[in-house]
Amino acid sequence: MNRIKKTFNKLNKENKKALGIFITAGDPNFENSLKLITNLPDNGADFIEIGMPFSDPMADGPSIQLSSQRALKSGMNIKKCLSLIKIFREKNIHTPLILMGYYNPIYKFGKEKFIKKCIEFGVDALIIVDLPPEEDDEFYFEAEKNNLSMIRLVTPTTDEKRLKKILLNASGFVYYVSITGITGTQAPNIKNVQDNVKKIKQVTDLPIVIGFGIRSPAQATLMSDVSDGIVIGSAVVDLIKKSIDSDGVSSSEELMTCLDFTREISKALKHN
Repeated sequence: MNRIKKTFNKLNKENKKALGIFITAGDPNFENSLKLITNLPDNGADFIEIGMPFSDPMADGPSIQLSSQRALKSGMNIKKCLSLIKIFREKNIHTPLILMGYYNPIYKFGKEKFIKKCIEFGVDALIIVDLPPEEDDEFYFEAEKNNLSMIRLVTPTTDEKRLKKILLNASGFVYYVSITGITGTQAPNIKNVQDNVKKIKQVTDLPIVIGFGIRSPAQATLMSDVSDGIVIGSAVVDLIKKSIDSDGVSSSEELMTCLDFTREISKALKHN
């Protein structure tokens, strides 16, 4: 049984919901990014989404776009992103790690080599935002052969026919995008989310996790009540940005406020 399934099974038995935290690899730099990722599981994160920085992150709002720019400026790339995971796995073999990003950097790195390194270093799943089901021949089947889960995005505008196609080869969990538009720019409407999650549950037995737009403990509680878990990204990335002074230097002490926030969200999800 893989780490994602183990995590959701355990939380389900305890009547708890999953908390996923998204950060961009290398934001604000390799050392602080590694420190943050390493400490997240002990501060409430059930799984971690690690963004692969890209120069044109079309689905992301200003906060995550800027985090990609900071990471790229610090020298982050796919190879170093995978190194973060390798180092993390030396001390933590339990927490699911999900790489999220766009296909261009993977294609440039080499998809076979990328999949091989993901498995070797302990990546559990991938979310490739701009690779639709129609392109499964391009990447999905190679990933599936290597037991690498492919998490699909479902949006408020996804109709029933499209939903079935998206979920056909989905694994890990379903990522429900709670808003129409880019990350971190709007607040989700709970009634719309509830109705759409019910429709998704009629088509799949996979856990459903809600992301895009959740920024507070109150929102986290509302969204977790109608799902199997939530992901918070932009709100954490904004705290990382606040840790950087006018000279571009990140304070480790200030950076750790992200962990305070994670614990607060975790508490709201009744983890404690």
